[in-house]
Amino acid sequence: MAKTVKDEQKPTQRYSIDKKPDGTITIKFVVPTADIEKIREQIVNELVKQVEIQGFRKGAAPRNLAEQKLNRETVREEVLKKVLTDEYVAAVKESNINPIVNPKIHVEQFAEGTDLAFEAETCETPEIDLKNYKDEVRKIKPAPKIVIPGQAASAQGSGEPKEEANKKLDEILAAILRVTQIQIPKILIDQETNRLLSQLLDEIKRLGVSLDQYLSSRGKSEADLRKEYEERAEKDLKLEFLLRKIADEEKIIVEQKEIDEAIGAIKDEKQRKDIAQNPYLVASIIRQQKTLSYLTKI
Repeated sequence: MAKTVKDEQKPTQRYSIDKKPDGTITIKFVVPTADIEKIREQIVNELVKQVEIQGFRKGAAPRNLAEQKLNRETVREEVLKKVLTDEYVAAVKESNINPIVNPKIHVEQFAEGTDLAFEAETCETPEIDLKNYKDEVRKIKPAPKIVIPGQAASAQGSGEPKEEANKKLDEILAAILRVTQIQIPKILIDQETNRLLSQLLDEIKRLGVSLDQYLSSRGKSEADLRKEYEERAEKDLKLEFLLRKIADEEKIIVEQKEIDEAIGAIKDEKQRKDIAQNPYLVASIIRQQKTLSYLTKI
């Protein structure tokens, strides 16, 4: 369903919004030439202040001479950057959209003397229906304990073996994925897929192996590899959003002292300082761990 801004509300700007079933939001813009020229004038006025011409103080040369020194491509890029940003931010604000990623921009038309046509693709947090996930989790039976002669005492003293706990957690997550309902926007899947593939390429490069050699060793094509990583990306994203939703519903929180303790436990000083710059990330990781722990106790 498309929404168009009324002429009387914003006479010099036009946009329409299309929300796809998977949660992807596409905003299409057409910005009139007159508005482009006003912004171009503003940009040029700022740039000529930095121009130095012999015989004149910096920024004091006649406008026509100073403008001739400007790089046309630089002016074009600055104008485009400002228009894209201003138009997108205004549309998001007016339409009460809450994007969770930076937009993917595609410029369809931008030539001197013509309107600017472009589209921005983004998405909001996907809708999630947890359904009866707790009932499904409760159906999972604990893995039987295997007692190895000579190790019975240590096993009893350390609680549930780590291997068994991991197995149970894998079953819990599989059950949650099976019963819950969530559709991940394609733009998120594409971004995560590209990130994972970039990591893989870095690893392959460090090993001194070419991509073709790697693919040949696995009997896969590039298309096969991308499909495999798209499926992995979608599963990872589903779990991330589902765990966040469960944490919200169960009011699982992270206290400042937990963040401080986690950062303080990092032995490498440089790494500790770097991570301390992003306490939100640390809090997110701790909250996810607490949510996983909660699921194993249902």
